[in-house]
Amino acid sequence: MQNDNRKVVLIGTGMVGMSYAYAMLNQGACDELVLIDVNRERAQGEAMDLNHGLAFAATNMRIYAGSYRDCEDADIVVICAGVAQKPGESRLDLLRRNAAVFRSIVAPVVQSGFNGIFLVATNPVDIMTRITCALSGFNPRRVVGSGTVLDTARLRFLLGDFFEVDPRNVHAYVIGEHGDSEFVPWSQAMLATRPITALCKDAPDQCCSGDLSRIESEVRDAAQQIIRAKNATYYGIGMSLTRITKAILGNENSVLTVSAMLLGEYGESDVFVGVPCIVNRNGVRRVHTLELSEAEKEKFHASCETLRTSFRDLEL
Repeated sequence: MQNDNRKVVLIGTGMVGMSYAYAMLNQGACDELVLIDVNRERAQGEAMDLNHGLAFAATNMRIYAGSYRDCEDADIVVICAGVAQKPGESRLDLLRRNAAVFRSIVAPVVQSGFNGIFLVATNPVDIMTRITCALSGFNPRRVVGSGTVLDTARLRFLLGDFFEVDPRNVHAYVIGEHGDSEFVPWSQAMLATRPITALCKDAPDQCCSGDLSRIESEVRDAAQQIIRAKNATYYGIGMSLTRITKAILGNENSVLTVSAMLLGEYGESDVFVGVPCIVNRNGVRRVHTLELSEAEKEKFHASCETLRTSFRDLEL
């Protein structure tokens, strides 16, 4: 990890990738940003467009279209590339096509001599993060997925709106697969220093389990609601990736629900899944385990098993 020049390589200049790049520029999150895309002309155009805004930014960021050779001295390689699901295509077939795309990406990145952190955003992110780890041969702690960071942000926004408090004072997480089997461990949800379940117990006329279930469903269904309205989601994930990037480059030791390999935590292993982790310049310093209830442990195990089955079915 270089301290004098924070260099990030972004692979994939679609809407997610460029929302990330735009957030990076506006937050001055790195010193050098390299854009790589199979369509080099598009990457060049995107770099030009961003550079034309530098006069209004509080940064002297260097932004340019590059090649895999530029990964050699990068601190982080962020992968947003992938293919969209075709009408009638199964999830497994989509996974196989995206796995082929990742083979064409990860190999040249590693061959460049890259020795930093992989950050993966492509969906299904938990599986694609595990594929990146397998293809790269990297230590799993240096391969990070966006996991449920965005889902957790959505949860805190909705809880803040419900309780009429700043979402930054809500301490609650979405864990598990970034997908249908994700869930909120309400036993660990806090508003400032008070458990949210206790608040509901003390004032059942203002908050009940039905309200929490509705909020959890809204979080789980948020992406589909946005897709119905505007065909894709990208701003939220772009800002989520920027937050993870800043935690890595700043050596923050921040707790974020990234997708990380479990090595016995929660009694689970052989799976990348969204869990609270301490994130710093080395990637995942460690998984920050929560004290789950028995019912929550069962949900988490089922979510992990879903991901393990999907990966096995790929037959890489």
